[in-house]
Amino acid sequence: MFDRVFVNAVDADGNPLNLAVHEGRFVGIDAERPGIDGAEVVDLAGHLVLPGFVDGHIHLDKSFVGDGWRPHRHVASLRERLAIEKQELASAAPIVERADALIRQAASFGTIAMRSHVDVDATTGLTNLHAVMEAREKWRGVMDIELVAFPQAGVVSCPGTAEILDLAAREGAQVVGGIDPTTLDDDADGQLDIVFGIAEKRAVKIDIHLHEPGQQGIDQLHRIAARTAALGLNGRVSVSHAYGLGDVAPEVVDRVAVALAQAGVSIMTNAPGDRAFPPILQLRAAGVRVFTGNDNIQDAWWPYGNGDMLQRAMLVGYRAGFYTDEELRVALHMATEAGAAVLEKSGYGLKVGNEATFIVVKAPNAAAAVAAVPADRAIVRSGQFWGDSSRLHFKVRAPEPGLAD
Repeated sequence: MFDRVFVNAVDADGNPLNLAVHEGRFVGIDAERPGIDGAEVVDLAGHLVLPGFVDGHIHLDKSFVGDGWRPHRHVASLRERLAIEKQELASAAPIVERADALIRQAASFGTIAMRSHVDVDATTGLTNLHAVMEAREKWRGVMDIELVAFPQAGVVSCPGTAEILDLAAREGAQVVGGIDPTTLDDDADGQLDIVFGIAEKRAVKIDIHLHEPGQQGIDQLHRIAARTAALGLNGRVSVSHAYGLGDVAPEVVDRVAVALAQAGVSIMTNAPGDRAFPPILQLRAAGVRVFTGNDNIQDAWWPYGNGDMLQRAMLVGYRAGFYTDEELRVALHMATEAGAAVLEKSGYGLKVGNEATFIVVKAPNAAAAVAAVPADRAIVRSGQFWGDSSRLHFKVRAPEPGLAD
């Protein structure tokens, strides 16, 4: 028995797809149109159906979305950037308001889960974390938000931050972060001792920002992989950016990719516009999970972005030189299933038994959607249209007892 049946859709490959829903969950997903006796029928008019997007890396506490445009200011160093950021944020709207606005915008594009890095340090304390937690609570049941305690100013080089990271994990951050153990802290083993120590003590995951270039970045990845394997944290450690992977020869990538795959360390790349970045296909071929996220969105670091993960998938494909349909689907996978696996989101995807949440896009297949980023899309949550779906209009036929197709 079905409550609602979505018919005449297409899947990622452009093949016919029909979805039957009962009490908010998929009870049938098939190329063949099911019997619809007593069910409401929604004709999706040949549109593409995709799983909800997952943003694997965002900074909800930094964005000026919901507060107004602020021109980007150039700086000469990381420390100067941090100082400028503090100045800008001091005059911005409260974090709760800005985070709420960005979550709302991301949700309107079809994002259903995200991992947000939130600044914590000895000066800021847990102020940002508590604010983002408050914003998260407003979206419970609509957006799953995993929080990372992120030591933007360093760990060892910022006295007191180690204790704040531990406190953040104790108070509910599901992930402990790190950043450039050598170039920022000048003490790789010291920072990693703290980060991995907290993860083991508090049973949380790890996500380390790694901007370090060339062989230095590769050496750091080997350290992280070795510690991950030693502590049995397979699948619970991620490295964001990992720029060094884009700086070295393919054979160097091959060697570190083996270590990362064996340890179950994932790599996040947002395909930044002005920097070499990890070779996605080479890493995936070695068994490394590679996922993506928007990273900074209209903040003191970066003026670009709107929270649309389909647009992010396009940018990943564009920068990586993806042209074939298969490659374009890789970019989409990074913004959907790969991110969901890193966040350990249960019941995710277009599978019988899962929550009937998906995106309807005006495109003939997934590759076309990634390449063109159609604005026309609608969001279905638990079998019901959600938000402003007026951009797409579908024929809905009310239940008629005794009627069968």
